[in-house]
Amino acid sequence: MADHPTARDLIASVTDHFTELTVPPTPQPADGPLGWPGYDTQRTRAAARTGETESVVCGTARIGGVDTTLIAFEFGYLGGSLGERTGDRLEAAFTRARELRTPVVSLIATGGSRMQEGMRALIQLRRIAEQSAHTRAAGLPQVAVAYDPTTGGGWATLGAGADVTLAVPGAQIGFAGSRVRPPDADPAAYTAEDQHAHGHVDAVVPQDDLPQELARWLRLLTNPSREPADPPHALTGDGTSRPTGSGWTAVLRARAAERPRAGAYLDAYFTHRVTLSGDRCGGTDDGVTCGFGDHPTHGTIAYAAQLGTATRPEGYRTIARTIRLADRLRIPVLTLVDTPGAANDTEAERRGAGPAIAEVFAAVAESRTPITTLVIGEGGSGGALALTAPGRTWLTPDSYFSVIAPELATAILKRPPTATESTADDLRLRPQDMVDLGLAEGVIGE
Repeated sequence: MADHPTARDLIASVTDHFTELTVPPTPQPADGPLGWPGYDTQRTRAAARTGETESVVCGTARIGGVDTTLIAFEFGYLGGSLGERTGDRLEAAFTRARELRTPVVSLIATGGSRMQEGMRALIQLRRIAEQSAHTRAAGLPQVAVAYDPTTGGGWATLGAGADVTLAVPGAQIGFAGSRVRPPDADPAAYTAEDQHAHGHVDAVVPQDDLPQELARWLRLLTNPSREPADPPHALTGDGTSRPTGSGWTAVLRARAAERPRAGAYLDAYFTHRVTLSGDRCGGTDDGVTCGFGDHPTHGTIAYAAQLGTATRPEGYRTIARTIRLADRLRIPVLTLVDTPGAANDTEAERRGAGPAIAEVFAAVAESRTPITTLVIGEGGSGGALALTAPGRTWLTPDSYFSVIAPELATAILKRPPTATESTADDLRLRPQDMVDLGLAEGVIGE
């Protein structure tokens, strides 16, 4: 236990101020609901060792100047396990968060459900999930930090169920704890780093950096822009904003190596930003970046941007996750379109390319918060269209948008390869064509 920070240590490390929430304990018979021999003695010893009467400490706090409801696990109290009285405290904390309209931050260190209370302990997971769902429906953000260990029901509810999940380096994270895994299980799969690599954790953050990182997230998630995102200014690769000539010229201009990419646009648009990583289904896509940024005049705006490569299913699911979270928090969204199209290799199909694109179309269609789109490069087919906002789409001079790439259209139409350039003209894919066809509001910079 000496290797694990106490709940009070965790609280002190990230808060400016903390006021504990007092929750009367649920009456229980001797040795708990199961009459587990020696259970009362175990609890008495745990209380004497830690100074706590349960495995969580809850209250209100200020983190980076943001009023917050805080949950901190005491691993020294029976391994931070979840029992009925733990559930009482967690329910009270979530209820208080909804009353005060504050985000919920969970500092998690737990081995899972408490054996000595049997199914009465296990059903606390359903209770936690219900409270989390009510808080989500109230439009309040939930941020979790996974310490070592974060396993079992604590991971499957407060950890993986949070809107944003951070983890400390080397933390053991997974549904299965070390004593219940298959004997041939790879220990690396249960680490913070591996969970991050597979899209289940947004960032691995050193303990010393957590106060600043938590404060950054909380300030962004609680300060939404009251206005729709303005389209960014065009950053043309050739230094001019002249209209595009032929269709094929538009394609070449969009594919030019020196043409500005999403990173340059986001850096120019935001004073600072944070990244949501992963689709929560086991994958990430290096060709997509999503998150929240601070606009210098408007406040927080969410972003989802393609980085110029074929977008993979994991990328589309991450985009859908971002748009839906922004919608719940009433944060406007900026999407940057730049892809030759959706990845269509065998692995992409097996990982659900079609359903993943459908998720983005649905997220955009269902969004109650305004979405603004800027096409900054290639707009390749449905894999690009999924990100576009009806009535709020603009293009840069070095971009194009097409039902399909002109080379592929040429092949489908059984034209000779030499007809590719004329096919590009026939497709009317230039930025000004999109405006003339009523599919875009304008060309930025012209």
